[in-house]
Amino acid sequence: MEQKPTRVRIIDAARDLMRTAGLARTTTKEIAKAAGCSEAALYKYFASKEELFLTVLDERLPRLGGLLGALAADPGVRTVEENLTEIARQAALFYEETFPVVASLYAEPRLKRRHEEAMRTYGSGPHKPVEGLADYLRAEQRHGRVHPDADPVAAASLLLGACVQRSFVWETSQDRRPPDSLDDFARAIARTLIQGLSR
Repeated sequence: MEQKPTRVRIIDAARDLMRTAGLARTTTKEIAKAAGCSEAALYKYFASKEELFLTVLDERLPRLGGLLGALAADPGVRTVEENLTEIARQAALFYEETFPVVASLYAEPRLKRRHEEAMRTYGSGPHKPVEGLADYLRAEQRHGRVHPDADPVAAASLLLGACVQRSFVWETSQDRRPPDSLDDFARAIARTLIQGLSR
C-alpha cells in the first residue's frame, strides 16, 4: 500500500494527538514521530504548532467556515430556516471536535495567551464563526428574508453559543450522550431562532 504524502501524515497525526492529549500537551516532536517523519520535516510544511492547528481545523474538522462564507456570498438558495439548520448541525459537529483539542489550553494561561497571539497573527480565532454567521444574516436582511430590525450578531451568538454549550455538556457529562439527536437539535435551534429573525 502506498504511503500518504508527508504533509497529509503530519496533519492526520496532529489531529489524532490533539484530540486525545489536547493542544497544550501535544508537541511537534510527538506529532512528527506519529507521522513517521523528523521534526525538521514537519517544520518544512508548518511554521508553528499554531499554524498546524489551524490547518487541522480547516482540513480535518467539519467545514463551518466554508459553509458560512458560501451562504453569505450566495443567500437565497434554500430557506433561511434550512440554512440555519445546516449551520447549527455543522457548528455542533465542529465544536464537538474542537472542544477536546482546545480545552487543555484553559488549564495553562501562558500557553493560552501564546495561542491567542498566534491566532491574531493568522487572522483567526473563535470570533470568526460569529462574524461569518452575522455576515450571512446581514445578506439575508438585504434580500428581505430576515427582518431589518433583527440583530445579526446577537442571533449568530445565540445559535453558535447553543452549539458550544451542547458540545461542552456532552463532553463533560458522565454518559457522554446528548439529550437529543444532532438533527433534532439543529432543527429545534433553527426553528426557534427563525421566529425572532422573521418578526
